[in-house]
Amino acid sequence: MKRMKRLTAALAAAAMLAMNGTVLPASQMSAVAASDTQDDWLHVENGKVVDKDGKEVWMTGVNWFGYNAGRQVFDGVWSKNMHSMLNQIADHGFNLLRVPMSTQIILQWKNKKPDTGGGVGEVTMMVNPYENPELTVGGGVDGAGQYELKYSFDIWNMAVDWCRENGMKIMVDIHSATTAAMGHQKPLWYDDNFSEKDWLEALEWFTDYYKDDDTIIAIDLKNEPHGKPEEGSFAKWDDSKDANNWKYAAEKGAMACLKQNPNLLIMIEGIECYPDFANGGDWTTPAVDYAHYDEPSKIFGAWWGGNLRGVKDHPVDIGEYKKQIVYSPHDYGPLVWKQKWFYMDDPSKTFTRETLLDDYWRDTWAYLVEENMYPLLMGEWGGFIDSEHDPTGENKHWMQELRDYMIDKHIHHTFWCFNENSGDTGGLVYDDFGKWDEDKYAFVEKALWQDSEGVFIGLDHKIPLGKNGQSLSDYYGGGKTVDNPQTVVTETTTTAPTTTAPTTTVTTTTASDPNPETTTSQETGTFQIKWGDVDLSKHVDVSDAVLICRYYAEDHSAKITSEGKINADVTGDDEINTQDALKILQYIAKIISEEELAPAK
Repeated sequence: MKRMKRLTAALAAAAMLAMNGTVLPASQMSAVAASDTQDDWLHVENGKVVDKDGKEVWMTGVNWFGYNAGRQVFDGVWSKNMHSMLNQIADHGFNLLRVPMSTQIILQWKNKKPDTGGGVGEVTMMVNPYENPELTVGGGVDGAGQYELKYSFDIWNMAVDWCRENGMKIMVDIHSATTAAMGHQKPLWYDDNFSEKDWLEALEWFTDYYKDDDTIIAIDLKNEPHGKPEEGSFAKWDDSKDANNWKYAAEKGAMACLKQNPNLLIMIEGIECYPDFANGGDWTTPAVDYAHYDEPSKIFGAWWGGNLRGVKDHPVDIGEYKKQIVYSPHDYGPLVWKQKWFYMDDPSKTFTRETLLDDYWRDTWAYLVEENMYPLLMGEWGGFIDSEHDPTGENKHWMQELRDYMIDKHIHHTFWCFNENSGDTGGLVYDDFGKWDEDKYAFVEKALWQDSEGVFIGLDHKIPLGKNGQSLSDYYGGGKTVDNPQTVVTETTTTAPTTTAPTTTVTTTTASDPNPETTTSQETGTFQIKWGDVDLSKHVDVSDAVLICRYYAEDHSAKITSEGKINADVTGDDEINTQDALKILQYIAKIISEEELAPAK
């Protein structure tokens, strides 16, 4: 709270220009307040997901569950430190975290109900206070072994802050209606405990709460709608207004979100079964007709949430907000279920990318990217690749075919999963969340967004992804920043022939630096000072003043390179504070000249 008060005061001091009684225009004051939480929203153009400047991005992330399953926190926090694990995920290059939740827990937070969850679902707060003292009210455990955990919503918001500090974005997934470890097995977005109205209320409140924070850039409306006609309760996809029509529900869910935040990406999954209308199938046709078992099915089956055939004739229609839609199938390998397209019953055959496309992928979901209709995000994919679980290697074979296809087509994805306790897939960690499976990570790492030199690329324009990555501005600006090199600086002052303001050429040499909060240029070379250009964007604007204020307020996500610190000290007092921010804003408002912006000699 004290840090936030300092930050607010610093921003206010920087935004109000006292010199000559001039006040910064309201539009620029708004930019000062919002520039760091409103510039990373994404949208769709020409079948691609792009940033605010129309530059294509690639969301390559991972799932971490627990909030959906009754733990009121991520799984593994019962053993290891949550902040450390989030740092590790970012450091390993995942730029998006998909977080399964339930309608129940979101409404619990909205209504400020206790962490008992109101008696519905399987709820137990599972946090190891010794490993996570920051998640306790007193900051640890007292001598008698007593402690009190913070409220789960407060803990969640700490996780959001830590993701922001790491330059990692979040996609929330409504995994189930009721909080339960097996809640995802319910086929629809509502159940006996929580209605469709409850679901829409949860979406609306959650989206409104975070509408000014672009750390949460996407929401997956419902995990894996599914079910078969003969099962009674199943999800369908057409232009009807039936209670089980997922397309119609998705339109309502999308609008509940976008009316609160029109910048949010909306992930829409598929269903399980779609009728073969050309051969007489309809929404009453059984997926498995036991009376005519040997005849061709009149239903196209798929993984739960994986069937997007309906989009071709019945796309989700949300009018002007269409640019926020990304379709999101799920896909798994033969260790989860021996689907017919894996040829598991015919040892003389094996699948390839071509057979997977012909037998399943293309008509089920891949046509959307093959025909450049809509972008896709593979919300779940993954599995075992070790010899103990996958002795034939066929699961790894499938994972490689899908991974390489997603790389070639730039399909966004979130790997399932970080957790080790996913029974049919395993995870990226083991030993009670204490160690990374380096073989599996090396396999997945090839599909993470990185440049030609292997530096991971985040989705934040200013904050680099973890300690090993770079920001979007770094990537598209041609420069890379990392958290661990140190720049040794020597200066010589010269007069630049193209401006009346003096400039300084700085020679930099990179060396190792144990301080993880220092961000500097990765490359050795010369650096020419541009006074006020704190973020090294080659322009002086309000974002430079904001960065100084956040840095001064001890916001650890506000990282200034060594070169940026030189540019920032426009007052020449060898400190970086709000006086520097104020002077930069005076220059932006044309109260002082470029020559006057430079520190007096």
